[in-house]
Amino acid sequence: MKAMVIRAFGGPEAFEPAEMDKPDLNPGHVLVKVAATSVNTIDLMIRQMGADLPFAPALPAVLGMDFAGTIVAIGEGVTEYTVGDEVYGCAGGLGELQGTLAEYMPADARLIARKPANLSMREAAALPLVGITAFEALTRAGTGKGQRVLVHGGAGGVGHVAVQLARHFGAEVFATGGGDKQLSLIEKLGAKGINYKTEKVADYVASHTQGAGFDVIFDTVGGANLLNSFDAAALNGQVATTLSLAELDLSVVHFKGLSLHVVFMLLPMIHNHARSVHGRILAELTTLAEAGGLRPVVDEHRFGLRDAGKAHERLASGQAMGKVVIEL
Repeated sequence: MKAMVIRAFGGPEAFEPAEMDKPDLNPGHVLVKVAATSVNTIDLMIRQMGADLPFAPALPAVLGMDFAGTIVAIGEGVTEYTVGDEVYGCAGGLGELQGTLAEYMPADARLIARKPANLSMREAAALPLVGITAFEALTRAGTGKGQRVLVHGGAGGVGHVAVQLARHFGAEVFATGGGDKQLSLIEKLGAKGINYKTEKVADYVASHTQGAGFDVIFDTVGGANLLNSFDAAALNGQVATTLSLAELDLSVVHFKGLSLHVVFMLLPMIHNHARSVHGRILAELTTLAEAGGLRPVVDEHRFGLRDAGKAHERLASGQAMGKVVIEL
């Protein structure tokens, strides 16, 4: 089968085409003919600094986590799928799990779900990692009807899905963006846009919450921006983030009685722990997408398998609107 591999960790030029044997099929797995895969920030991190990451795959490696495709073979013990089913998931690209930048990939049946019928393969491939991440963050923070929810980075990959999910959960949603295009997308998705470059935290807390603060904050920017989240949170508020690799003063967290939720959605893949939870979340996202309540935004630039390096460059540039997708 055709694949793109890296033989050393480094820049986007590390990708090279290769011919590989079709993967073996283990019990509990399905073999998928990959139609599309999307690029996530973690894919860039593994490619660049894999030698420093304990969950990076051994070299030579096939990267890529998200996929949408068609099942072509069923492993022993798999009863919920049949050959020909269109599925999607986040199931490879780290540790011993082969990635998605190949014609075929084996996927643990617990990590996948049926693809939303109203989404193209390209759209469906954009959804798994960001959808699972946003769902975990918002549900762990107890997002519900009548709450004021603030999403930092509301036009980003995870953020634009979080905006849609928070609205589905019944919340009044606000989201930060850094320019006209981002704010326009945020408003289109049904949230109130906040320009973080021109509006101070105290100002938008005053204007949108009458100074009380937001009930739930999902910070997809993380790092030092968590301090802004703490300042913007209501008393006993909930803050969720995907990026907490920072040394921060937690005094505000203490004096406001805040709860901090750190989401690292790769744990089931890394540790083979509670993988079926991801499958159940994907099934819920499928139901929501088919009901018209969720649709991923896909960047307008199109890439093929041999363009994997260019697709990584596109995401790294910060110019993409929505998810960067590679079609096979």
